[in-house]
Amino acid sequence: MTTIETRHLFTMPMKAERRPYGHTPLGERLLVVVTEATIEGPRLRASLLPGGTDWLTVTPDETVMLDCRLLFQTDDDALIAMTYRGLRHGPPGTIARVNRGEALDPSFFYHRVAVFFETSSPKYAWLNKLLAIGTRARNDQHGAAYEVFEVL
Repeated sequence: MTTIETRHLFTMPMKAERRPYGHTPLGERLLVVVTEATIEGPRLRASLLPGGTDWLTVTPDETVMLDCRLLFQTDDDALIAMTYRGLRHGPPGTIARVNRGEALDPSFFYHRVAVFFETSSPKYAWLNKLLAIGTRARNDQHGAAYEVFEVL
């Protein structure tokens, strides 16, 4: 294999609230409560259930390490847990703009996540056996969005 192929899985717009909670030897820690999110794709449509969080670590060089856990309910009532870990970094001025929620072309900074799923639903069991990757697609006053791709 010389290339990695992907297929679009879904778009995930989301809104969240940041809550700083202290410093550790790795950097500043923030708890991000995800207040709204939806999954919209050709094989999957779902809405976030309450309790989603992203535990961020901001390192001294302003790299953000993401560690997110979310629970979704599909439009046909199946439950799907989604976790992702990732990294965000870029030029300091650009990252400051992202942190303020400014609309910004995501090609100006690096923001990638590795996404995993868990479900007991037979209809969506295929999610348990795939790796997905995501990239930040939008950042504006209405929130952020990810484009998520199945790795084939």
